[in-house]
Amino acid sequence: MNITERSYAGAADLSLMSDLARRSFSENMHVTDLPYRLSSWGMDDPDNIRLWLDEGEQILGWAIMQNPFWVIDIVCSPSIERELYPRILAWADRRASQIAGTGLGLPAWFVNVFSCQKDRISALEQAGFKCQSDHGEDSWSKVLMKRSGNNPVKTFSPPEGYLVRPLAGIAEVAAYVDLHRSVFGTKNMTVDWRLNTLKNPAYRSDLDIVVQSPDGSLVAFCICWLGKDPPVGQIEPLGCHEDYRKYGLGRVALAEGLKRLCSLGVEDIYVETDNFRNTAFRLYESFDFKVIHEVLVYGKDYDKVASQSN
Repeated sequence: MNITERSYAGAADLSLMSDLARRSFSENMHVTDLPYRLSSWGMDDPDNIRLWLDEGEQILGWAIMQNPFWVIDIVCSPSIERELYPRILAWADRRASQIAGTGLGLPAWFVNVFSCQKDRISALEQAGFKCQSDHGEDSWSKVLMKRSGNNPVKTFSPPEGYLVRPLAGIAEVAAYVDLHRSVFGTKNMTVDWRLNTLKNPAYRSDLDIVVQSPDGSLVAFCICWLGKDPPVGQIEPLGCHEDYRKYGLGRVALAEGLKRLCSLGVEDIYVETDNFRNTAFRLYESFDFKVIHEVLVYGKDYDKVASQSN
């Protein structure tokens, strides 16, 4: 097969990229929540995105250097994976080296794969990526979890004075960003990124859940995403301010989000979490989420490339 590649051509490509992910749903960790990831500032530079196509200009694969996540998002048609996946990694390696030492560069980049995706693992290892699951305190692996949309959702009421409700639109974006940064200890979330999610056609304001404290500040959140083909849901992201975790507000927000998704008739609901986040893992288990995939994280260092370019 003659495979060509090209740069990202703007918003018109987003639906093509999402469609490919849906067609290979079982091979990808992020499908339903793609609107969240495709709104990030990693998309701001078109050179961070690449598409591969067949002779009929049908998309076969794509990759994004997702700076906010330190991750290379890759979607590849399973029918052409053995040939195409190594080519995608080669492009990502060149791009990571090209931007090393610049504002877009990172000291390391990571790729997520299911433990059963042996061909992808082999390609990653041949490309110099190493599994991060056995690095002592720095070990990193994940799981993809699923629960049935038919299972009843436990009810949890917030403490007196706390309010569970949808985000109040654009007017509350800055407050959300401040909370998100505090929860995850990073400034990667930006006002523009959050505004982009609100503008995405797949965004539903009724699934953008926040918890408001008695003083009016936002203290927890659970953003849910709805997919129509198949009818599924996904949680991304979920968080609670450290000072309020003793009240179980993350659990309250999650319960509200799950109830709303279930009321919309979803078949299944997915969530991804890091293995080392034991609190989050136990929380999802308590809501009947079950592990369906072990997710391996493969990483490659580029700090030496950066130092050589300076």
